[in-house]
Amino acid sequence: MPARWMKRWLLAAGVYNIVWGVVYGLFPNALFDWAGMARPNYPELWQCIAMIVGVYGIAYAAAAADPYRHWPVVLAGFLGKLFGPIGFLNAALAGRLPWRFGIVNIGNDLIWLVPFFLILRGAWRTYLNEPGGDAASVLDQHRRSIDDLSKDKPVLLVFLRHFGCTFCREALTDLRVQRSRIEGAGVQIALVHMSADAEAFAIFASHGLDDVARFSDPGRGLYQRFELKRGGWRQLFGLRVLLRGARAAIAEGHGLGVLRGDGFQMPGVFLVLNGKIVHAYRHETAASRPDYCKLAAV
Repeated sequence: MPARWMKRWLLAAGVYNIVWGVVYGLFPNALFDWAGMARPNYPELWQCIAMIVGVYGIAYAAAAADPYRHWPVVLAGFLGKLFGPIGFLNAALAGRLPWRFGIVNIGNDLIWLVPFFLILRGAWRTYLNEPGGDAASVLDQHRRSIDDLSKDKPVLLVFLRHFGCTFCREALTDLRVQRSRIEGAGVQIALVHMSADAEAFAIFASHGLDDVARFSDPGRGLYQRFELKRGGWRQLFGLRVLLRGARAAIAEGHGLGVLRGDGFQMPGVFLVLNGKIVHAYRHETAASRPDYCKLAAV
């Protein structure tokens, strides 16, 4: 839950921006006169900037009601307040703006950077720890739970990333190739995904896996039951992950699709028997490639 100070800072930013926008919208030449600069030929452009600043103020004030929920507004503001001073420094060093003009960046940008960053960090941490849905209500296409399924024989339970992910497609291809060996060892395959069942059926069918048990878990209740968390930036976008992803997408032909489901959710593989976990494999990165046959060994 956002701290009270976060709401107050956003509200203060909103009031500041609205006041700034109104003042310089009405008096577009005031700042230039104070800085000893020539007045602009087109003061309407400066009034337009004042209008944008004021509109941002309305957005900040609205976001103050729930800073974490409205994190995109905070992110847009943070980026503007980060790049604004950078742009000023570039212009001042080139002699196009007087250093005195930089006082604008103090009130408009610099004093808000740290609070906005802390709000974004808090929203990110909350997102990573967000509770999932009810795992007990997630059943396969035949209305069976994982515990029921694992009473017949061992289940190789494969948790997938979203269907647009290259590594998800790679995993389905690996399972198709290794399926005969897995099932020959007396183990059945079950797939857990975050999309609608109809979409999953079509994708699994294209990989020859349409007849295996499949669990639609958009609320990620099963993912959390098996302690599969959302990944960090290194786990999802590290250099090695990106390089192997490019190779899998291009050289191996798995391609890349649009985001479907939670793009930060990490995958995993478990061998389950009588509702108990026999083997567990939780991916260190999105690019980790498990040996399904080895994990299927009872």
